[in-house]
This record gives sequence, C-alpha cells and structure tokens, in this order.
Amino acid sequence: MKKIYTLFVMLTITAIVSAQEKKQKDAEAIKKMCGCYEVSFNFAETFNYSEDSLYKPSVQKVTGGLEWAQLVTDENDKISIQHLLQVGNPADPHIVKHWRQDWLYENEEFYLYDGDNNWEYVEKPEVQGQWTQKVYQVDDSPRYEGSASWVHVDGKSYWENTTPAPLPRREYTTRSDYNVTIRGNRHEITPFGWVHDQDNKKVIRKEGQEDFVLAEEKGYNVYKKVDDSRCQAAAEWWKENEQKWAMVRDKWEDVFERGEDLVLKEKVNNAPLYKYLFEDEYSSEDKINEVINSFVK
Repeated sequence: MKKIYTLFVMLTITAIVSAQEKKQKDAEAIKKMCGCYEVSFNFAETFNYSEDSLYKPSVQKVTGGLEWAQLVTDENDKISIQHLLQVGNPADPHIVKHWRQDWLYENEEFYLYDGDNNWEYVEKPEVQGQWTQKVYQVDDSPRYEGSASWVHVDGKSYWENTTPAPLPRREYTTRSDYNVTIRGNRHEITPFGWVHDQDNKKVIRKEGQEDFVLAEEKGYNVYKKVDDSRCQAAAEWWKENEQKWAMVRDKWEDVFERGEDLVLKEKVNNAPLYKYLFEDEYSSEDKINEVINSFVK
C-alpha cells in the first residue's frame, strides 16, 4: 500500500510540474506576438449560399502597414497585448490605437456575441489547461472571445478556436445583410513572426430561427517581425497615453464584473464611443466613466 501511495504522489508531482512547464511554454508563445511587425491583411469571400441571384460578395480586401504590439500586462494568469498602427510619413507617422488581446489562463467567464450589439454572459467550467483570448475593439469595448489549449507539436506552436463575433470593421459600414460572424481563429507562431489564419462564416441570426450561413470567408494576416526601432513612434505614443487607456480598461472591468448580459448602444448623440475616447477632452476618470456609462444599456 505504501508503494502504491508513493507512486501516486510521484505521478501527481510529475503531472503538476508538466502542467506548469506547459503553461510557461504557452505564455512564451503568446508573448512572441509582441514587438514591431510589417503586417499584411488579406480577406476573400470563398463561398456564398444566398438564395438571391443578385447577391454580390465582398470584394477581396488586401491591406498592410506597420504595427506595434505592446506588452501591457504580464502576470501569472494574464497577458495583455495592445496593438497600435503606425501609418503615414515614416518621418512623422500617425499612430492609431488598434485592437487589444488579453489572454487569461483557465478563465471560466465569457461574453459571447449574440447579434445586435448584445453579448451574452456565459460561465464555462471545462477550461483546464486552456487560455482564453479576449479581443477588444479600439475603444476597449468587447469584440469576441474564446477558449482553447495552445498546441506545441512538430516544432509548431498554435492556438485555435471558433466563436461568434460582430461584423468586422471592414464590413459593418458596407454590409447589412448578415449580423453575426462565426470566427475560426488560428494563431500560429512562425520563424518570421506569427500568422492569424481565419475561416469565417457570415451568419444571419434571427430570434427563434436557426442560423443561416450566408457566405464563408478566408482571412490570412501575416505579421513579419522587423526591428523594434521602426515602431519607435508607436512605442513612445503608448508611453504618453497608457495612463488614460488604463482608466478606460478599469471602467470596462467594472462593467464586466457585473456578470450579466451586456447590450451596448451603437451611437450616442450620433457618434460612436471611439470618437469620444479618441478626443483629448475624455482623459479624466470622471469623463471616461461618464461616456462609457452612456453607451451601456
């Protein structure tokens, strides 16, 4: 009996050490997405299932630029990366606050998009060893999130998940024939940087009806690592503005901690939230809290 107990203890310790080593390897892969990158964004509609003979697919979209991915939080169970676009004249570039991705270890609380600017609060306990990627819009409001395990095999490190999301920014001003995107996301670390590989479905969602897949889309975004000095302007912009955006994140955390469904207004006084938060006028905690509250229904 003593031998069996000793073996059990040894196996338990081995499992714990192995899990800790795996978690560390996961975190290292996530943080490899930080730094300065030349980025190419490529999207093409592949199939459509519309019953309308006049249906017009989205035109192929190919863009690119220079992007700085700033490590904001590096904690045991949380890694946060803020993306900044650096555009215009390289001698005097313009900085655009872009998306943010937070990675949470064994997170059980989710806000899953359900259409019409509504995010459903869901608890999922089956997340052992998994990382949740929470993606936020330019104003730090929620976008989409999902949980999965990082995989390290055959020299590859990747994470993949399928989850509902709003229409992408490139589409919501031009398309109104669908209202939910089912995003198939794969993040893979490569020798040259990393790749965001997507297989997306454009879905019509109506209450009381089964989802209808209107079309499918392929996305392939390549992040090629370049010297960090090329993104110096973006890194300096973040140092000058990080305090303001920390207050914005804190306010959103207060909203998320309510643990209930979230519905956001698209506009207040005919302007979206990012229009307010990108103005210098909204730099104090009181002003930030007030304007975010005005968008939360």
